Amino acid sequence: MGQFVIACYRPREGKEDRLLKLLKEHMPLLRGEKLVTDRPSCVMRAGDGTFLEVFEWRSAEAIDRAHANETVKAMWKKFEEACEYEVLANLKEARQPFPPFQPVDW
Repeated sequence: MGQFVIACYRPREGKEDRLLKLLKEHMPLLRGEKLVTDRPSCVMRAGDGTFLEVFEWRSAEAIDRAHANETVKAMWKKFEEACEYEVLANLKEARQPFPPFQPVDW
């Protein structure tokens, strides 16, 4: 059984372009490692500039494997250099029913 997640990334100052590049690479890398499903991911932007990425892990075990995978960990290190991880509940939009976010079109 898959597991959906909503990851929130607040770009560090001057790192927005780098973060967008990493977001483009994220799903192909996770798919290559057979950690996520083939279901398309969705990337959105909150009003404060935080990016949200919605995607589906293959399973809870796949999440555990990702945290032990050196290729994935190397990518996530690049994410940490480009952004701070945010909590969905901290976004202004998430405090209302049917939170609106802007789509990110590559």
